[in-house]
Amino acid sequence: MTCIVGIAHQGRVWIGADSAGVAGHSLTRRRDEKVLVNGPFIMGFTSSFRMGQLLAHAFTPPRFHPDSDVYAFMVTDFINAIRECFKQGGYAEKHNEAERGGTFLVGFMGRLFYVDSDYQVGESVDGFDACGSGADIALGALFANTKADAAPRDRIMTALQAAATYNTCVCDPFHVLFGGQVRQGGDA
Repeated sequence: MTCIVGIAHQGRVWIGADSAGVAGHSLTRRRDEKVLVNGPFIMGFTSSFRMGQLLAHAFTPPRFHPDSDVYAFMVTDFINAIRECFKQGGYAEKHNEAERGGTFLVGFMGRLFYVDSDYQVGESVDGFDACGSGADIALGALFANTKADAAPRDRIMTALQAAATYNTCVCDPFHVLFGGQVRQGGDA
């Protein structure tokens, strides 16, 4: 039911999202955006608008110590805080004793992470990623548009437009933000 697209570029993270709310064969163009900034994190979500509401309004980001490893922080402190937020907000689910949340992209310290519904944290070597029903189309568009002079916002808009053209669960308007706290020292 959506397309979320992210790019890590020159120490900053850009994330864009569509506005589709899909239930069965019904589509609503939602006013509430699927991309947000919460403290030093930029996030774009799929799965549930409830999850996005919690990420935007109930999630209290954990503190990051500058001497810490960013990836280790994401898979431990960050995910533990997300899990607690989802439990408190009534969003976390349990199936066969396995806890499940939702899927979203997160930018932090100039890096782009993919959080899957089982809370695993991934980081693509490509410097870009996508999630949602239009992800495959968006990833193809991002791969085909890797020119060094292409601005991240333009690449994201092209990927979202491709997804909206070829996937019935993706629609405009599109929203693109940048954030994820600037990382010192070059490209992400």
